[in-house]
Amino acid sequence: MKKNIRKFLKFIKVSMLVTVFFMCQQVYIPKAETKVINENLNKTLDLHSMSVRYDEMVLSDLQVPLATFTGDLTGYAADCPLCSGYLGCTNKNVLNPRVTTYDDIDYGNVNIVASSRNIPCGSIVSFDLSGVKVTAIVLDRGVLGSDLDLLVESEDIAIKNVGRKKISYDVLRFGYERDN
Repeated sequence: MKKNIRKFLKFIKVSMLVTVFFMCQQVYIPKAETKVINENLNKTLDLHSMSVRYDEMVLSDLQVPLATFTGDLTGYAADCPLCSGYLGCTNKNVLNPRVTTYDDIDYGNVNIVASSRNIPCGSIVSFDLSGVKVTAIVLDRGVLGSDLDLLVESEDIAIKNVGRKKISYDVLRFGYERDN
């Protein structure tokens, strides 16, 4: 009887070692990191909670700035004296109908700004305008350095609501894809 129990216990130990071996083969652990051993093999995972947490992390990651710049913020309308009405990055006409926003796949409905070639087309920037957080996409050109030019409905709105302000803005995405 004792022989059978010993064989059974040995079988269980070998089975556990094989299971742990195959579990470890599926996970890549970089050599520079310390290995951790899980002594509690009976622990269950709530996959729904993990999924919700992962989605929260991904969504919150979109708001993490990749860089911060300081420059002047001005406003402009598509029908300004030096404007063609077409966006420099997409060649889309924003005069008829008057368009001042863009539906981005990651950031939703965002304002449109012009920047210099220092910031690639499709980049997402975030700044504060008179106490309101503005998220915008770079779809136009025509300014110098690290300045931004916010597209608004008319020159009157540009003068009254935007003016010329020194701002600090965060770049949330460079180009059309977020690269960390």
